Amino acid sequence: MALGFFSRLKAGLSRSTTKLTTGIADTFTKRKLDEFALEELEELLIAADLGPTVAAKVIRAFRRARFGQDVSPPEIRAALADEIAKILAPVAQPLTIDETKKPFVILMVGVNGTGKTTTIGKLAQIYADAGQKPMLVAGDTFRAAAVEQLQIWGNRAQAPVVIGAQDADPAGLAFDAMTRAEREGAKILLIDTAGRLHNKAALMEELRKIIRVIKKRDPTAPHAILLTLDATTGQNALTQVKTFKDMVDLTGLIVTKLDGSARAGVVVALAESTGLPIHAVGVGEQAADLRPFDPTEFARALTGADPV
Repeated sequence: MALGFFSRLKAGLSRSTTKLTTGIADTFTKRKLDEFALEELEELLIAADLGPTVAAKVIRAFRRARFGQDVSPPEIRAALADEIAKILAPVAQPLTIDETKKPFVILMVGVNGTGKTTTIGKLAQIYADAGQKPMLVAGDTFRAAAVEQLQIWGNRAQAPVVIGAQDADPAGLAFDAMTRAEREGAKILLIDTAGRLHNKAALMEELRKIIRVIKKRDPTAPHAILLTLDATTGQNALTQVKTFKDMVDLTGLIVTKLDGSARAGVVVALAESTGLPIHAVGVGEQAADLRPFDPTEFARALTGADPV
C-alpha cells in the first residue's frame, strides 16, 4: 500500500484513532503494565468497538509478554498494532478474479445506505482501468436512485449498465445480463441487489431466486457474493453479517465509510468473529479510495502507531 494511501487511511481513521490514543495516553503515562492497567486497556478496546473477544485476546498477549514492565504510550500503540495485525492477517485476502469464468459474476449484497452501489461503481472503475471489461447490473429495480447512481459510475468507467423496467424481476434481469455479458465478452459482471431489511423474508427469497436463476446460466456462478458494510454502524455490522449469512453463502466483505467513522475498530471484531475475507476498505468517494485491505497498515493507522 503506497504511503499516499496510508496517509489517507490514517486521516480517515483519525476519529477512531483519537478515541483510542487519548485513552492510552491517559492510562499509560509513567505506569507499569499491572492488572489495573490491563483492565483499563481492555475497557478502552471494547469502547473502541474492537469487541470483548478481541479485547480479551489482546490483553492475554500483553499479559504474557509485558506484564509488570514500565511502558510508554508509543510502546503500547506499537504493541497493540502488532497484536491487531495478527488478528487481521488471516482475513486480509484480495478478491481474485478467476479468468476461466467468462464472465466472473460478483453478486453484491448489503443493507441500503452502506455504500453498496457506490462500491460497485468503484470496483467497475478499478477493473476497467485494469482492462478487465466490467458490466454492471442495476438489480435494485425498486430504487430509481440506485439505478441512476449505477449509470453515472458506468459512464465514468465506460462500462455498460444493464437496466430493467421499474420494479422488474431482478432475477430475470440478472439472467439477461449474463447472456449479454457472454455475448459481448465482458470479463466481470457486477450485480447490484436490493437491501431492504424491513421485510427480511421477501429479501431472502429475492436473493435466493437471483442465485437460482444465475445458476441456470452458469452452475458455478455467482463466483463471489460480497457483503458491503458501513463502518459507522459499529457493532451492528456483526448483526448484518449474521443476517446475510442466513440468506446467502457470503464469500467476502468490503468495509466502507471508514473516513466518517469513530468506530473503525469494528473491522477487527469482524475479522475475529466472522473469519470472512475482508477484500477491501473504503476511505473516500473516489475509486482510488477503495483499496485492498492491508492488515499492518490498517492496524498502525487505527492505533496511531508509526508506519513500518
